Amino acid sequence: MRKLAALVVGAAFVVAGCASTTTGSAVGSDDTTSVAPRTTMSASSASPRTTTPAATTGTTCEYVRGTRGGEATRDVGVPPATADDKPATVTLTTNLGAIKVELAPAKAPCTTRSFAFLAGKKYFDDTPCHRLTSAASLKVLQCGDPSGQGTGGPGYAIADENPKDLKQAAGGSVVYPRGTVAMANAGPNTGGSQFFLVYADSTLPPNYAVFGTVDDAGLAVLDKIAAGGVTPQSGEDDGAPTVPVSIKQAVVGS
Repeated sequence: MRKLAALVVGAAFVVAGCASTTTGSAVGSDDTTSVAPRTTMSASSASPRTTTPAATTGTTCEYVRGTRGGEATRDVGVPPATADDKPATVTLTTNLGAIKVELAPAKAPCTTRSFAFLAGKKYFDDTPCHRLTSAASLKVLQCGDPSGQGTGGPGYAIADENPKDLKQAAGGSVVYPRGTVAMANAGPNTGGSQFFLVYADSTLPPNYAVFGTVDDAGLAVLDKIAAGGVTPQSGEDDGAPTVPVSIKQAVVGS
């Protein structure tokens, strides 16, 4: 599944500071030693491109049809050609409480636009959060794959909008602060629907687009989920949440 490069992402989508394979490699790389949010997908690069405006005025986005953003486990189309609306929040109502995400279109306009589009299409409704990590350098909850396997996506991919303003860490990594919401991937330009919520500062390569932050009430929900523990799948600190977590409904607010 997808993993973050330094901590999660893979052939599936992973979060670990880089993209990796289901073995737990980093997002955006073929390294199988790091831990990242997971998502498994087939990478097809010969896909037609659709260009659409982003939520931020004057920004244009490329959404690439195909499987690079994960197999289309729930195909709701691509973001529309026009983007007059400017959503400010998406509230994820889970079985354990509500997590409100304040969107950040100035940081990642195309990723933000896609996330709001999918939420508006009910793409995230009744979907599981399939991955939880508790390693010292990677503490995230990963969601966004309707299949719950870490291999699914919307049937299109988003071009990278990697962060430029995060605090530097050792080895070229950066710190994704507590409360960050970022896109998981399985390598360069493979963002789709899988995303991760950071419940404690995590060190990863700067390969994951930051498109929002979690409010205080949402952080309390994430803390509760983390306290429930991890059922190991890719190491003792990486697996499914022991207490099942599912997004019952995602609602876009302005």
